[in-house]
Amino acid sequence: MKIIVFGATGKTGQKLVDQALSKNYQVTAFVRTPEKLKQGEQRNLIVVKGDVLNYNQVAAAIENQDIVFCNLGMPASDKSYLRTDGTANIIKAMKEKKVSRFVCQTSLGFADTKEVLPWHMKYLIVPFILKNAFRDHEQQERVIEKSELDWTIVRPGNMTNGKLTGTYKHGFEPTEKIKLKISRNDVSHFMLDQIDNKQYLNKKVGISY
Repeated sequence: MKIIVFGATGKTGQKLVDQALSKNYQVTAFVRTPEKLKQGEQRNLIVVKGDVLNYNQVAAAIENQDIVFCNLGMPASDKSYLRTDGTANIIKAMKEKKVSRFVCQTSLGFADTKEVLPWHMKYLIVPFILKNAFRDHEQQERVIEKSELDWTIVRPGNMTNGKLTGTYKHGFEPTEKIKLKISRNDVSHFMLDQIDNKQYLNKKVGISY
């Protein structure tokens, strides 16, 4: 199984790469700064230096892959649409290279999941800190939904550096009581589980404790 991870040097992307390698997948890490990868040289790891906004680089990296994972992230203060524009390039390249399975991590707390947020996040944290990121994520999801690929959008709660538990809630209703937090290890575990699980094909799924 050949998989490629966009956003592989981020905190969640690193966990995804680690777990994928432990499952003996052939992993391509698409990164702007290879020095940030903590895995070092490994037999099943291919590191491709590139910019997700450069279509030709993205298309070359996606060729011959089986599944594409996206964990693109930016600082909360960033006002660009890197997630949206980068994802649009990924989707275009997947169609060109005839790769259909796409698993992308966004977030809980915007669009139809606003009701899961506690008061302080809904009226303080989101409007003043996460507004740009959520705006980008919302546009990113729209691009994915229109893609006609075999996509799954994974929406985690607040991500922590906790351990892999393998025990978490997913597919819950916006009104269900959740802790609104989950470890990056468990998010990666769930994302990789979508390789063989079609339960959430062409669906947006929340994941939290």
